[in-house]
Amino acid sequence: MGAGADERCREVSATERSPRAALVGTSPPRRCGIATFTDDLRRALTARHPEVPAVQLALTDAGGSYDYGVDVVFEINDSQLSDYRSAAEFVNASDVDVVCVQHEFGIFGGPVGRHVDELLQHVKAPIVTTLHTVLADPSPAIREATRRLAARSDRLVVLADRALELLETAYGIGGGLVTVIPHGVPDPPTIGLDAAKAAIGWPGRKVLLTFGLLGPDKGIEVVIDALPAVVAAHPDLVYLVLGATHPHVQRSAGEAYRESLQQRVRELGLADHVVFVDRYVSLEELRGHLAATDLYITPYHGADQIVSGTLAYAVGMGRAVISTPYRYAVELLADGRGHLVPFGDPAAMGTAMSRLLGDDEQRHELQRRALEHGRRMSWSAVAGAYDEVFADAIAGHERKPTAWAPVPIPAPTFSALRSMTDDTGLFQHAPHGVPDRAHGYCTDDVGRALVASIHGASAGDPVAAGLVPTYLSFLRSAQMADGRFANLLAYDRRFVPGTESEDTLGQAVWGLGAVMGASPDDGWRALATEIFERALPSLGELTDTKAVAYAITGLDGYLERFPGASAARSTMRQLATVLTSRLEDRRSLDWVWFDEELTYANAKVPEALLLAGRAFEEESWVAQGLATLDFLLAATQTDEYFDFVGNELWQRRGGPRAVYGQQPIEASFTARACVVAYEITGDLRYLESARAAIEWLLGRNRLGVALYRSDTGRCADGLDRHGASDNAGGESVVCALLALLALPIETWQIPVDHGPRSALRG
Repeated sequence: MGAGADERCREVSATERSPRAALVGTSPPRRCGIATFTDDLRRALTARHPEVPAVQLALTDAGGSYDYGVDVVFEINDSQLSDYRSAAEFVNASDVDVVCVQHEFGIFGGPVGRHVDELLQHVKAPIVTTLHTVLADPSPAIREATRRLAARSDRLVVLADRALELLETAYGIGGGLVTVIPHGVPDPPTIGLDAAKAAIGWPGRKVLLTFGLLGPDKGIEVVIDALPAVVAAHPDLVYLVLGATHPHVQRSAGEAYRESLQQRVRELGLADHVVFVDRYVSLEELRGHLAATDLYITPYHGADQIVSGTLAYAVGMGRAVISTPYRYAVELLADGRGHLVPFGDPAAMGTAMSRLLGDDEQRHELQRRALEHGRRMSWSAVAGAYDEVFADAIAGHERKPTAWAPVPIPAPTFSALRSMTDDTGLFQHAPHGVPDRAHGYCTDDVGRALVASIHGASAGDPVAAGLVPTYLSFLRSAQMADGRFANLLAYDRRFVPGTESEDTLGQAVWGLGAVMGASPDDGWRALATEIFERALPSLGELTDTKAVAYAITGLDGYLERFPGASAARSTMRQLATVLTSRLEDRRSLDWVWFDEELTYANAKVPEALLLAGRAFEEESWVAQGLATLDFLLAATQTDEYFDFVGNELWQRRGGPRAVYGQQPIEASFTARACVVAYEITGDLRYLESARAAIEWLLGRNRLGVALYRSDTGRCADGLDRHGASDNAGGESVVCALLALLALPIETWQIPVDHGPRSALRG
């Protein structure tokens, strides 16, 4: 695994050899089931492809220290968020072709293991996530975390058919993303039963076995309570409880559970028939004990367990099994591969043990069926199935552009906007680009569309000019008696009561201000002024960050037309103070933002401060606008492309950033804010960032796919994990136009040369 390998060379070499996998999970000598599984899978993959041995990234728990083997190439302190980012960077610099995460909530740091998001967000290789826990009735936090894992993985693997069903029904995760691969098992024993018993020191005895890390959920007491009656019929019986106490149980309760079991054994006079083997055994020792077992028992208490490595091993090695009916046992022991007894029922447990110990034919039939099924669960077969999933993930993985060849910025075309506008207004949604009448119209979209169309009209576009009266008429109809605006209008032309919001007021005012500042038609300007001035008294009551920003942008257009309007100037100063106060309340060294979360339309807020600072010649406002814009650019712009905050879960302070669900509104508003920053500072890097934001729409993004089509003017609603959205709603079409209109007209259809500054405002 050569750190620093050239990425282009790595891609070539991956086509000439089998893919190298990096497994993320716990690893021996750490004592847990995930560690055993991960190591076994690594060994099986390496056996199939010894020329590219699989490697491991090991999770180390707080306070833990392990002497990992050479196969562990990176150690992650599970509570250190920065370690996950470092691990991703390490993988990105290596020759790893696919990352396989062994997911169990308890092994990753953060709430419900959320720290793993930092790794998944920044790894460039395809990601295959194995879900070891799929709950039937998840809490909202667990459900959200699982859906987030699915969104950030190229493929998911579960270990049981029931888990696949639960993902679809309880989590809403489609089966097309998910593959069922059974838990791997060792090869069956070649040694005979009698020889195996002699080898572990129990010749001539009937051996019952339970193994695994010990804890109160294992239900061992049910078996012990059942034994007196069984021992009476089979005095040669010995029950082996093989395994150390689970480390988590050990830390919280010490050996209290084991000691309670030992006390119960003494009370029932079973000291000669129950033996506790208190240690973490090797695979070879485990195989030896399973080879010597007449009956394997899993008496777990809970029904929700979706997988059990211990049960899988017992079935795979052809043992006769008695189990309680937890979900994995019901599935794995179906078709006569084992015997199920009710939860917490010592009498039923005892009856089943006595019957099977006394009926060699029935016991041997269970063994035969288990062994036959277990052949499909061998680690070699499981590794082959993972190879197929890895190949599928690699083939379908997002293709990131290795280099971006600059393309001409197309001139904006208003044809798509025109097709989505009837004589009432702009339709909100357009599945596959076809307007959806069922969802009607909204003032938010019309306000933004008015900004785009008025600037298109001022640039001489006749289609844009034809749209302006429709949008002005819509806003006039939407305005209520108090000057605010209803938002949603059904297709029957009835406004939906109670849909007004601060955002709606702000975006309507932005559109009206743009008309007042840029309109080539005196009548349009006069009507916009009337509507605007009715709304003006309400602007001072705004408190929402984005609404305040929209209003400031609209006021900037108004004051361009009427620079001496004292009420508007006073309101603009008041709103700018709201933003600066909010910023100072939340600002820290690593978080230079107005709220606790980055969501949508982020760049509109720094743009508003820059416009206010320019209007009032307030250097402190300009400085704060530039600082917040720089913070946003640092958070969303890479050396190659913009990677905007996605709408799946956004980005909270100190948390991971959502990758998918990136929206054109981010590219649009970022481009416009950067142009304003360039106009004020003359710093060319802002103009370069503006162009890069527009190029995001043209394909300069993490998937290398274009969202905007210059031939039609349509723009996809978002960048999702599988590419551009099939839908192209009103907001997206408008935002693409706003982005293109942000640059000077002279730059359209030719590469930008940092030429004439934009004359556009608002």
